[in-house]
Amino acid sequence: MGDSSAKIDTDFMTLTRFMIEEQTRCEGATGEMTQLLNAIATAVKSISSNVRKAGISRLYGIAGGSNITGDEQKKLDVISNDVFVSQLKNSFTTCALVSEEVDNVIEVDTDRRGKYIVTFDPLDGSSNIDCLVSIGSIFGIWKRDGDPKSPITEGDVLQPGSKMVAGGYALYGSATMLVLSTGCGVNGFQLDPAIGEFVLTDRLMTIKPRGKIFSINEGYAQYWDQSITKYVESKKNPGEGKSPYGARYIGSMVADMHRTIVYGGIFLYPAHKKSKSGKLRLLYEGAPMAFICEQAGGKATTGKERILDITPTTIHQKTPVVMGSTYDVDDYLAIVKECGEA
Repeated sequence: MGDSSAKIDTDFMTLTRFMIEEQTRCEGATGEMTQLLNAIATAVKSISSNVRKAGISRLYGIAGGSNITGDEQKKLDVISNDVFVSQLKNSFTTCALVSEEVDNVIEVDTDRRGKYIVTFDPLDGSSNIDCLVSIGSIFGIWKRDGDPKSPITEGDVLQPGSKMVAGGYALYGSATMLVLSTGCGVNGFQLDPAIGEFVLTDRLMTIKPRGKIFSINEGYAQYWDQSITKYVESKKNPGEGKSPYGARYIGSMVADMHRTIVYGGIFLYPAHKKSKSGKLRLLYEGAPMAFICEQAGGKATTGKERILDITPTTIHQKTPVVMGSTYDVDDYLAIVKECGEA
């Protein structure tokens, strides 16, 4: 007789099934969002495969160029961007794309257009590629106002995060995970290599109201504003009878934020004297991750305003980022106000 304790789940929820059921519940749904997310999932599967075999295929190292923000482009960066662009253009659901790796808005051919605008960082944390640290992809989805077949302007994509209809990220770590929200909470899907499908593993992910971890690059401490210095000091030396927070910083936004969502706490990439607007990009890093953070019950701010309320003026606009557990972010905002920096 077989081991009855070794049960295999035959009624698993794939991403496609999940989206079909979600769309069925939405009045007036056309199925385009399911089609779009399937295209993104396919891109993520391809990138995951490339990440896993990067060393063997000699995909590490510099590709020879730099992107709009001045970061050196890695071979995997370029490949990942090409995969995203190809899958999104050929999904027949998008009209315009914004990528970290491309200077201008990418227009989709008129005969292949749909109603969605997608912004993405195809390979976040790519400076960690060569040392095998977890990296990821980030994406945000908006609807275009007006006729999607009409000529695209940069203004079409310059929408605040509050108008986002979906967003998420992929994490290429010990497993490949796709975390996404269509505005009704956050769900996590892990890639099952045995069947090649994303399977729902983390339903309605929520972030704790308060955590025990702070995440920031302390190498820039000499350039910080007073509020950041004071806040970090309060976490490291909280006073008699209180436990200090643990410090964790990976240097890949996806990895740092995934840990923050799972364990609670706060992630900070603030503006400072050498980077007065911050470093992370609003449209394809700050806004999508703020969307996920808020959908999971957390909070996301620049220190002066809610990230999702910012209307960008350029497609590669930068933003300071402070996000995570609500009480932790509130503690930081209280110090900002106390320091007169609000």
